[in-house]
Amino acid sequence: MEYISVGRRAVAIIVDTVLLLFVSIVIIAITGDVGTVTTTDTSFEFEASGGGLSTALVVIASFAYFIVLEAVMGATLGKLLVGIRVVMLDGSDVTWAASVIRNLFRVIDGFFLYLVGAIIVWNSAKRQRLGDQVARTVVVAKSSLGVQPSARPPGVPPAPLPPIPPG
Repeated sequence: MEYISVGRRAVAIIVDTVLLLFVSIVIIAITGDVGTVTTTDTSFEFEASGGGLSTALVVIASFAYFIVLEAVMGATLGKLLVGIRVVMLDGSDVTWAASVIRNLFRVIDGFFLYLVGAIIVWNSAKRQRLGDQVARTVVVAKSSLGVQPSARPPGVPPAPLPPIPPG
């Protein structure tokens, strides 16, 4: 399995964040928790009505997005776009429990625009963020799944094919 470091993961989280931004706008519009802006010659005021319901729904939708898609498909839409997926350490499909655990830890990994998660990934042999370590998951290149590692050491050419018998 090819473990994925920060680059492709960052692109995936940006895509997922943009998608969730649109979902958030729809939720806010549906709940009516919109603000009003008032300007005068001397002041600028912003007034928000409600907010609690839409905030709760946005948080729930965000967690559900990551948990459900990773548990069902092994990847969010951002991860699918960049060709990566979440699997258990042994390469099997991620479980629901592991998806919940790794995404609850997203709160910690996401501090400072995911800098905390990036530092942990950079210092992990299997490129795991904290959520991956606790959930026993890894993020891998989708193309590397099911590929058996080579039995020959690096730099050693493959054995020649046997000669074809005459006939």
